[in-house]
Amino acid sequence: MVLAAGRGERMRPLTDERPKPLIPVRGVAMIDQLLDRLAEAGVEEAVVNLHYLGDQLRAHLQGRPRPHILFSEEESLLDTGGGTLRALPLLGESAFFVANGDVVWLDGPKPALQRLAAAWDPERMDALLLLQPGSGAFGYDGLGDFRMAPDGRLTRRPERKPAPFVYAGLHVLHPRLFEGAPQGAFSLNRLWDKAAEAGRLFGLRHEGAWYHVGTPRALKAVERELAFELGGWRDEGNGS
Repeated sequence: MVLAAGRGERMRPLTDERPKPLIPVRGVAMIDQLLDRLAEAGVEEAVVNLHYLGDQLRAHLQGRPRPHILFSEEESLLDTGGGTLRALPLLGESAFFVANGDVVWLDGPKPALQRLAAAWDPERMDALLLLQPGSGAFGYDGLGDFRMAPDGRLTRRPERKPAPFVYAGLHVLHPRLFEGAPQGAFSLNRLWDKAAEAGRLFGLRHEGAWYHVGTPRALKAVERELAFELGGWRDEGNGS
């Protein structure tokens, strides 16, 4: 599931005339970078939700050979949870990746998507989130999102207190977590809290670099940093 329906308000004016996932980072649209990684991880089919300037995303993606793209149209914005719930009939009955359409990262020794798939345990987990240590999250200046126990279980950051890990925009989710979910717009955060209460929300620490691309200014900073790190978008040494 690729979440690509949002308006990208903080990225204006770049998103006034195109959706945020189509904004290029070092010459390649963010959503293409993501879909390339999904294809490399063996994902054969991806569902992309559409709303804001959705015709542009459809035109850009509909001829893509790998992964095969299915579209989930939203007449009104359904947020991350509502959008994924609407797409469930296209996603099947097994666990699936959920990814933000604008996530930018570099892999460590082993690709993050492969690590998530290998760490997934359906007997213990309803959701498995990729987490970036806040101290190493390029461009991020928040208080963090989660604390992680030694066994990987997650708890929310206490109010007004920091937490060491930031959600990195990638996770594995089981459709059973949507049982009893409301219709209409709601955030996936509601389902993460449900999983946490049951002791079934887990995290996996990202081993590579991660970049927060929230504003036009941040985009320029990320591109400078990637130019320094790679000298080119592709890092052939680790599959990034």
